[in-house]
Amino acid sequence: MIAMQYSFVLPADYDMAIIRQRIASKGHLLDNFPNLLFKAYLSADRSKPGLPSQDNLYAPFYLWQNSDGMNDFLGSDGFAALTQSFGWPSVQTWSVWQASLSPDLPKAVCATREIVAIPAYAALDEWQHQERDVAQRDLADGALGTVTAYEPAHWTLVRFRLWGEPRADLASEGRQMYDVGHISMPNAKN
Repeated sequence: MIAMQYSFVLPADYDMAIIRQRIASKGHLLDNFPNLLFKAYLSADRSKPGLPSQDNLYAPFYLWQNSDGMNDFLGSDGFAALTQSFGWPSVQTWSVWQASLSPDLPKAVCATREIVAIPAYAALDEWQHQERDVAQRDLADGALGTVTAYEPAHWTLVRFRLWGEPRADLASEGRQMYDVGHISMPNAKN
């Protein structure tokens, strides 16, 4: 599995209703995309007090079964259209250590993302085991989905969580909060 995210930082006075409308009108287009486990259509509005953010963002998060799905998407007309609207993004990718997805994932309304530096010479097997425990605690705390992944180019770990209710209590330094506008999950039962 591969986790993937790109993020567009929008001007401070950007009308975030434009992003919400874009998600509402285009979100369904990936509902049946091959090799996609889920796509979370995420935004952050710096003027929204319930989910604090320093920036206005449009920042979708993907979980792919394999690189074929990711490559097909990045080579698609849909991604080309996105880049024409918002510019050419830097796409972050991570190798997945664990993913737990509830059938209720499409009911998510809030997401959190942390990127943590992995220290040099870290015992990765121990980190992976500890992160499994962290994910289990988050599931017990109400997360509808958890993804933990790492990338060895800059040695970072990502903890991505989807929640069924707004979780302003989770705001902290280093944790980005998002609104979830739509979840594309090809295998979800409607």
